[in-house]
Amino acid sequence: MSKAPLNILLVEDHLAIARQVLDFLDGLGWQTDHAGTGALGVALATRNTYDVVLLDLNLPDIDGLQVCRAIKAGAPSNVPILMLTARDAYEDKARGFRDGADDYLTKPFDLREVALRCEALARRQQLHVHQEMRVGPFTLQTRAGRALYRDATLPLTQTGFKILLLLCREHPHAVSRSALLQALWGSQPPDSDALKSHIYALRKQLELVGGAGAAGVLVTIPQLGYRLAFDAAAGDG
Repeated sequence: MSKAPLNILLVEDHLAIARQVLDFLDGLGWQTDHAGTGALGVALATRNTYDVVLLDLNLPDIDGLQVCRAIKAGAPSNVPILMLTARDAYEDKARGFRDGADDYLTKPFDLREVALRCEALARRQQLHVHQEMRVGPFTLQTRAGRALYRDATLPLTQTGFKILLLLCREHPHAVSRSALLQALWGSQPPDSDALKSHIYALRKQLELVGGAGAAGVLVTIPQLGYRLAFDAAAGDG
């Protein structure tokens, strides 16, 4: 096993299984948190930073696939998710991967394999942390889901990061609302106010980190969408 301790969130309602997994991982010297419901799992994953989330699909309050989507949309970094479930049909695995799972392990499982998969996911994540994209005043670590404005970290949700990434990729061109909705939510977008809320939050984070003028780099194009308003070659002034 790796000597570097990992920080793991286990979302599992079956207490006997949870205790076995937690005891084993704790025995490796890893840090662990446990959520017995999907709601608590989402709350912990979006509030804290973990190396890997272990997610059961059969939760008492929220379907695990919905929890997976919520964590991927709201976590402060692109945390890998390893699904642990008794659902072993191909269709179940395909849905899991489509909804954001990074790996899938069916029950019953060997705890040593759980640890090995956690290490592999964390290692893969770390390999990509420093892959960067620079556009004007922004630096985006594309695999880590981390964004900086003038070297100051923007505390974005994953959805906010995806919006900024799309805008940076298309700069100096505008990105239409329909293109953003498709990229973020596929064929089942929420109501239009959801995108407006994320744009508003992104502007507030820019203002928080870069001052009142920073929010102005994200411009609304009436009847079309949004664009970043700065010279990508020269930066933001």
